[in-house]
Amino acid sequence: MPTSVYEINRMPERERERFLSSLIPRRFLEMFSIDPEMYLNPEGKRCVKFVCPENMPFFQIDLRRDPADRDAAYFLDVSNSSFGQVEISFIIVNDPDGERYNIDVDEHGQDTYFGTARRNIPEEIRAMEAGLAPAQVRRGLRAMPDLIACWDDFFRRIGHRFYFLEPLSYNSAILYERGGFQYIKGREKMEYIDREFRPGGVLHARLTGSTPFRVPDHWKTVRGRSWAIHDGILDEPWESPKMHKTVGVNAGVSTFKGEGY
Repeated sequence: MPTSVYEINRMPERERERFLSSLIPRRFLEMFSIDPEMYLNPEGKRCVKFVCPENMPFFQIDLRRDPADRDAAYFLDVSNSSFGQVEISFIIVNDPDGERYNIDVDEHGQDTYFGTARRNIPEEIRAMEAGLAPAQVRRGLRAMPDLIACWDDFFRRIGHRFYFLEPLSYNSAILYERGGFQYIKGREKMEYIDREFRPGGVLHARLTGSTPFRVPDHWKTVRGRSWAIHDGILDEPWESPKMHKTVGVNAGVSTFKGEGY
């Protein structure tokens, strides 16, 4: 049984694909009528791609309802860190039937890197008003329990008790907290954010309506806070916390003390 990404990438292709299939929620295949053996959709097109370069410390899984779709319904990048840890480096989940919000490109078509390098404000406003969070180009599939179950099963199979990730945004960190992830680095900052967004706090006082992303009521919800953070309400740029999950432990304690997501 492989224990590292390097060993997985050296496996024979068919054996490797069967092994990595545990990382794909069965519900996704059923939702898009994708055959779980050959990964073909009803039109006979292969809809799952495995990228596993030999001698490289990462592999990727890309699932699309149709290979011509602009966005993956599920994209996963798993890597070996320089410390020998196996971590989830990047994750995307999209509902391909949902409306698209072009927050990932600016008005000139340049990549915004999900709003971290530059921003497309009109599209961000549209996305926010539709109930999306920063970095979302489409609504998600409400699949966190399915994903965590798959991830736990995979990391258990390769003999790892823990696995790691770094949330791209505040709302992602809260989702992972609720799924059982704990902080290696960044919990104090998350607790500070929760405290200071509440009435009387520094961040709450900055919700003046000066931009569409700093509406006074935004302190009440995870998404509202996340948009304000994305808009630069903190004293410094958002820095992704470092989180880990113990395989099989699903109860999480959230740093968000409010009620709305």
